[in-house]
Amino acid sequence: MLSETLTSELERYRIGPRIRTLRLKKKMGLVQLGEHTGMSPAMLSKIERGQLFPTLPTLTRIALVFGVELNHFFSRSGPRVAVTRQSERLKLPIPANTSDPSYLFESLNFPLTDRKMEAFIAEFPAGSPESEPHQHDSEEVLYVLAGRLAVTVDGEEYLLNAGDSISFDSCMPHWYRRTGNGPCTALVVTVV
Repeated sequence: MLSETLTSELERYRIGPRIRTLRLKKKMGLVQLGEHTGMSPAMLSKIERGQLFPTLPTLTRIALVFGVELNHFFSRSGPRVAVTRQSERLKLPIPANTSDPSYLFESLNFPLTDRKMEAFIAEFPAGSPESEPHQHDSEEVLYVLAGRLAVTVDGEEYLLNAGDSISFDSCMPHWYRRTGNGPCTALVVTVV
């Protein structure tokens, strides 16, 4: 018999409902699935309803029937939510290990696993040098929260004021340069 803690943890993976979803997508009944796995329809029904947790060999047989990897059953389901408190964020200089960074960035979504995007607050200190050209294989959106910022993409410079945004294919070389006086910050989002 499983402990309450172990049962609760296994329930979070929703293995039974995942099996049922796979079975229904294939328009397969419990009897048919039983024929393919060597398990009784009653046992499969209990697994699907979360009344019984399959052993690893049993789950492997089910995965083989549906042509999925075992990890299909072990990724967390449900909403992916992560709250990042301002006090938990670290300001990291770019470039790293320098006393005169081009900008400081704070990740807004670092606790979220398997992110599909990266979100940052970028702060451009007074007197900061222009950033080095860089590129990455994704897309980028930059929204200026305060100040003025020059963003150069593939050799063309765009001057942005607070409230302006720019989006571009970030596989092109791009860099940032603070212009004007006063604080300069931006929200930067890239696709992973």
